Amino acid sequence: MALRPPCSRLTLALCLALAAAPALAEKADRSKPILVEADSMSADDQKQVTVWERNVLVVQGTMQIRADKVIVQQFPDGTQNATAWGNPVSFRQKREGADDYIEGFGERVEYRGKDELISFFSKARVRRGQDELRGNFISYNAATEIFEAKGGDVASGGRVRGVFQPSAKDGSGVPKAAAPVPLQPSRSLSPPSD
Repeated sequence: MALRPPCSRLTLALCLALAAAPALAEKADRSKPILVEADSMSADDQKQVTVWERNVLVVQGTMQIRADKVIVQQFPDGTQNATAWGNPVSFRQKREGADDYIEGFGERVEYRGKDELISFFSKARVRRGQDELRGNFISYNAATEIFEAKGGDVASGGRVRGVFQPSAKDGSGVPKAAAPVPLQPSRSLSPPSD
């Protein structure tokens, strides 16, 4: 009987699913090797569930996920769901064709493979370049390219907050500064006018 790594498909699914979620993510990452590290891992091949716990780090190319715990489940139709918990869970990946990163944070992050939906819960924050969106809940659907954000309850003062920088025409992400006015020496001095 040949031995195979337990639930290796589930681990692969976790990494690919979370890496593929942002539409602007580095496409080359999908073909890179996947590294998963944690203090412990358990897998149930019958239930198709893998659990990674304590100091979980998932790396694939420029994509990095850090969490306290990650559970991945694979379904009979081949789709996967993943849930990560942390204080906070952090997600970071280089944007395709840009020199900046997409970053996401939340106390819980869920990915639904069938819907290509990634959701950040509790103290959720998503950054792209210098733009940032905060709320109690933020989701992004990679299939439809639709963001949704919700604030917390009124008692906690929870509102959605977004900070968006003006577009730059040179593609650097930083607005172009006005050209400086050159100083010219005066060829004659004149008395100030009153």
